[in-house]
Amino acid sequence: MNVAQFLSIFISAVFVYNVILSRFLGLCSFIAISKETKPALAMSLAVMFVVTMSSIITWFIYRFLLIPFGLTYLRTISFILVIATFVQLVEMAIRKISPSLYRFFGIYLPLITVNCAVLGVAVLNIDMFFRNGKAIAGSFYYSLFQGICVGLGYTLAMLLMSGIRERLDFCNCPKALKEFPLAFIIASIMSLSFLGFNGFSR
Repeated sequence: MNVAQFLSIFISAVFVYNVILSRFLGLCSFIAISKETKPALAMSLAVMFVVTMSSIITWFIYRFLLIPFGLTYLRTISFILVIATFVQLVEMAIRKISPSLYRFFGIYLPLITVNCAVLGVAVLNIDMFFRNGKAIAGSFYYSLFQGICVGLGYTLAMLLMSGIRERLDFCNCPKALKEFPLAFIIASIMSLSFLGFNGFSR
């Protein structure tokens, strides 16, 4: 483990390969929940929790169960089960703590179960921090940190998008562009702007 590796993971996950704006994962919740900042932040925190915890659990499952028993071909199925379990926990917690927030999320909170960003991070951790069926030095800490950083990148994209869309509510734009068409245009411009961070990788 070294500081340079952690810094590289942070810059890569938050900026260069932002899970939404560069890898184009988790676009459903990105478009649907980013109309206002408060729910966007709540959704981002929920996704960050699920991504981080999923990174931890999937690392242990892969390292101590799938590899020793030669079951690595079950990686995707087992990871989906882990993610679905944690989404149910988050859903139950939000329902208990804030019923109004739970009602606001509606169908989008359960959609974290099929949020490809969460599964994508779990698979990416395995691909990056395991070599030839063995964990590289510091693999667990790298996976955990990458889970947190991907959550931060997701939060950054959500807050930027919600801030822009809130301001656009005060503008007069053509009726045909309101709501989703305008959201997709904004998302594409944001994605192009994040391409500028590719210079960090050179």
